[in-house]
Amino acid sequence: MIGAWLFERMEEWRDQPAIVWSDTATTYGDLLERMHGWRAELRQRGVGAGNVVLIEGSFSPNACALLLALISVGAIAVPLTRQVRVHRDKFEAIAEVQFAIDFADDDSWSFTAPGREVTNQLTQKLIARGNPGLVIFSSGSTGNHKAVLHDFSAVLEKFRKPRQRKTTLTFLLFDHIGGIDTLFNTFSSGGTVVTVNSRDPETVCRTIARHRVHTLPTSPTFLNLLLISEAYRNHDLSSLQVITYGTEPMPESTLARLREVFPGVSLVQTYGLSELGVLRSRNRDPGSLWIKFSGEGFETKIVDGTLWVRAQTAMLGYLNAPDLFDEEGWLNTQDAVEVDGEYIRILGRVSDLINVGGQKVYPAEVENVLMGLENVRDVAVYGERNPLTGQIVAARVNLIEPESLEDFKRRLRAYCRGRLAPYKIPVRIEITDQDQFGVRFKKMRRAEALQPQPKED
Repeated sequence: MIGAWLFERMEEWRDQPAIVWSDTATTYGDLLERMHGWRAELRQRGVGAGNVVLIEGSFSPNACALLLALISVGAIAVPLTRQVRVHRDKFEAIAEVQFAIDFADDDSWSFTAPGREVTNQLTQKLIARGNPGLVIFSSGSTGNHKAVLHDFSAVLEKFRKPRQRKTTLTFLLFDHIGGIDTLFNTFSSGGTVVTVNSRDPETVCRTIARHRVHTLPTSPTFLNLLLISEAYRNHDLSSLQVITYGTEPMPESTLARLREVFPGVSLVQTYGLSELGVLRSRNRDPGSLWIKFSGEGFETKIVDGTLWVRAQTAMLGYLNAPDLFDEEGWLNTQDAVEVDGEYIRILGRVSDLINVGGQKVYPAEVENVLMGLENVRDVAVYGERNPLTGQIVAARVNLIEPESLEDFKRRLRAYCRGRLAPYKIPVRIEITDQDQFGVRFKKMRRAEALQPQPKED
């Protein structure tokens, strides 16, 4: 059976809780029984090795058991969540979905068979290997959604070495590479994943307190919302030992505030991409944004200020776009970095770079300064075309309390003088009430990406 080592390990922990969903625990034994039930169901419905199967759901016991079953039979899983349903028809066509299983709020399910033929050469290559697959769609924050195809066997291999058993909140979504990493990192070490039905700060804090959560993997955007909400004051979060953050640059001002609020919690920056998975890394010191990659299975190099990675867990390629590998298997992450010895600092996506008359401006640097300005709840910095300088710096700002645009502009520009070079100070400033992050709690700078987001149930 594919993934036998994982299932054998889970068998050893039959009586231990694997998942807490809707405040109810499911043991590893029950999860394995559900997995075997799904194997029988799939066989009866003609689903087997090489079939492309969409799962719309979350980290419910049935959905997780189905994912395990698909791995064991060598199928290709396409996890999706309700939050991206608006894109589902397009995603189904790109992935060439042959079967779809949808989970309701009570973990019941329905089955459909779109019956497409697999014609993509990349998928056919994976099928010929006889290995299970995983399709992850990128967030689309920098353009169109890309369909990333992984060999699930390679993804799992990263977790073969057992690590600390811990209780981890599944903040990152079921269709996010970080969510998949959380799930299998936990299962492979006999830990417990704790789910939430809403990712607002109050619900997250209440869940951490109720189930004595050890680790919270999340994003800087959510952590900023948590600090502003002060929901952490209402709950006993003494069980929390680690907060990991990634998916986007962390503002230094937010990190400093987190250290004040959670003095006994380790704040760990992670680095991952849909194309690579999550790479193991460590911070230079607790208050630093400089990281050093550690662990086996990957190499890194810097080319013209951009990070390149060669990893055993790297994707096979995109189903709907040219890949970014060179002839030696190195992947251009398109993340700009600074280097200090063996440590690097992520500056942001090269595509987000603003060019003001030949001067480079990284949005994260300006956002970090603006987040220190009184009455600012959130900010997104981006470039706008300009006939004289090529681009100018623009900022969309969410305020905590109402304030006139003219008063805010005066305060912002006065605050930035001495903190930013003149060409980095925003020229165009807009106040908005719209959230500037997507369902993955990742900053959305492109104006066309700022569409109303579906609410979580």
